[in-house]
Parts: sequence; C-alpha cells; structure tokens
Amino acid sequence: RDNMGKTGKGKKRPAVEANSRSSAGASEKSSSSKKRSVDNEEFDAGKKDFPPPQDASSSPDDSSSSDEEDDDLVLEGEIMRMPGTTTSDEELSSEEEDEDKDEYGGKKARKIPLPEDYKKKSSKKQKKDNKRDKSKSKRGGGEPKVDTVNVDFIFCDMDEKFFYGIKTLLLANPVYAPQSSALSDLMIDNVSVGTVVSAEGYAKGEDDVFAVASVLNVTTHSSQPCIQYLRKQCLDHCPSQHKEEMETVLSGKTKRPAGFFLHGRMINMPLEICEVLHQQLVLDMDWAVKNAEGGEDVRKSLDYGAFVVMAPCTRSGGDNGMLVYKYFDDEVFASNAEFMYTFDAPKSGLEEAGGEKQLCSVIVMTKTGHRDAMNDLAKLIHGAKAN
Repeated sequence: RDNMGKTGKGKKRPAVEANSRSSAGASEKSSSSKKRSVDNEEFDAGKKDFPPPQDASSSPDDSSSSDEEDDDLVLEGEIMRMPGTTTSDEELSSEEEDEDKDEYGGKKARKIPLPEDYKKKSSKKQKKDNKRDKSKSKRGGGEPKVDTVNVDFIFCDMDEKFFYGIKTLLLANPVYAPQSSALSDLMIDNVSVGTVVSAEGYAKGEDDVFAVASVLNVTTHSSQPCIQYLRKQCLDHCPSQHKEEMETVLSGKTKRPAGFFLHGRMINMPLEICEVLHQQLVLDMDWAVKNAEGGEDVRKSLDYGAFVVMAPCTRSGGDNGMLVYKYFDDEVFASNAEFMYTFDAPKSGLEEAGGEKQLCSVIVMTKTGHRDAMNDLAKLIHGAKAN
C-alpha cells in the first residue's frame, strides 16, 4: 500500500510549495533532502498536514521544477503500524475498501491486531467466565435437574424422640397449634394406639416424622387442659341441632368411649402411605382391646365407639362455597360421618399473611362409620374395593 492518503492509488503527489516561497526557495528545497525526509516521517506518523497542491500554471517558478524534483517527491514504500494502534476508516485505500465488502455489498468488520498482553488477559477472563457458568449450572442455573431420592418409610410406635416432629405436624392445624406441645406429650404416652411414619437410611434422621395418627380418650384425659380446650371448642361452636348429640359424645357416659382422632402428615406424602397409616391405627386399636397392659378397664377405654375429627379446611368461592379439606382423607371421613359442622378456626400466621380464611370442620363418626371410611379410602386410592 502506498501512503497516498485520500488522493487514491497510483497518483503522484506534486511538489509541495508555499505561495510565499521564491524560486530560490525551490532550489534550496531540492538541496535539503534531509529536511524532506524528516517531513516524510512526520507525514507517515500522521502528525503533519500538507497544504493542498497548486496548479502548475499558478506560479512561473513551478515550471522551473525539473523532472528530477518530481521523481524525488514520489512517496514509495509501506506504512508500518505501531503495535496497539488503530487506523480510521478514512485511511483505507479504495482497493482495501473493495476487498472489505461482503457478498451483499456491505462492509466487513475490520480485524485489528491486539497486543499480546491483552490477549493473555482476555483468555484469563474467558476462563473465569467459563468457570462461573459451570458453577451456576451446578447451583441450579439453566435447566433444572430433577433428582430421584429413594426413601424407605417405616411405621413406628410412639417414642419420645418423635416429640418435635409430631409437634411440627400439629402446628399445621390452627385448632391444635395452641396446645401442640401438650397434645404431643399425650400422644407419645399413648403407646398402645398411635403410629408414626418415619424413614430409615438417614445418618441423623432417626427422629424424622412424615405422618402421625393417634386417638386420645376423652374420658381418661378429661383432666388435661389440652383435652378440655378441644372439648370446649367443639361445644362452643356446635350448632343447636347437634348440641345435644355432641354433649352426649363428649360426656364420657356412653357405652363405648369417644376419642379425639388426631392425624397429620406432609402434604406430598404418597397416597399408599396414607392408607397404610390409617390401617395401622385400626390394627393398633384391635390389638389394644385384647392385649393392652393395665387390666380390663384400660382395654375397655381403648375400645372406641365414636371418633371426633377436627379437620382443617377452607371454603372456595366465599362463605357459601364448597369446603376444601387440607387432607383428602378428612373428606372421606366427612362423607361417612353421623353429623358435622364448621366454625372459624383461630387466626394463624398464614391467614394474617393474606391467606385464605381458615376453618375447622368437626366430624363425628361411629366405629362403623370409621371402618366404612377405610373401605372408601382404599377404593379411592386403588380404584377397587378393598378385600
């Protein structure tokens, strides 16, 4: 590439002379080649602007310039770009501009050579970005990775180590929450009738509680404040048409005792585990009637004739909407109940945070109704009549 700037390729730049110079100055210029070489170097570096060339007829001194002077003023060679410098688009020659056009006539992007230290820094930065992207993918960035965890559920008798797990599940029911600690203690002491669903295979998970079910005798524990609290909630909110029946059930004067049926679990518990939980509770009651320690009176106290379930629920579509139970098995129990009613549950943190209004559905069912509910539960889960 010749250093012709904007004049184009193949054109010779004429002798550059100022208007004020005389013919003696022109001859002096031809003799000072050293000065011209300095000017050429400055021109190459882009630091000096030459005045526009003048026509030969404008000055008589121009005609005295010889062909040798013209030859001396021809700028030949190549401009070497300093490392790290760039050239503006105006310094491109017409030939390079033609070569830089793409197939659609547009201008291609120019490749500017970069210093070596910049390349090293860029490569290091790119490696850091790649590591950062990999760490994001491990932390869950991008497409979520679904891991399958195999859990072996085990059904256990009541034990002191399950206290906090049982209490946590009771806290999910706004009616049980104020008395969760006392109720947990009573359930643990009631070893004969009660089942806990835990899991094995965890290093420190022996006390995990995924589900629990128990029945507490209304008469035997009548002196306990937590049982008195539940009894008062049922009677205070009972409608007049069921008031007499409810008092009879909770009086302790029936042929067979009544019991508060407490149960709770994690929401995503497999349905088959829920069914087995209730089946184990039935087996516990049948076993306790025949084998419980403490004599005949204790065994009779475990032969329940009625069950009272205080199920958490909400209403869809306002105050007159359909009841939506938190646990689907409570809906099965309600369909086999002797009678039922609802009342506003004590305010919980969920309701205060703007959630739905929490209700409590009191479900009263006999022993026969409970066994029928177990059959319906099996049909619902397995789609066939239980044996």
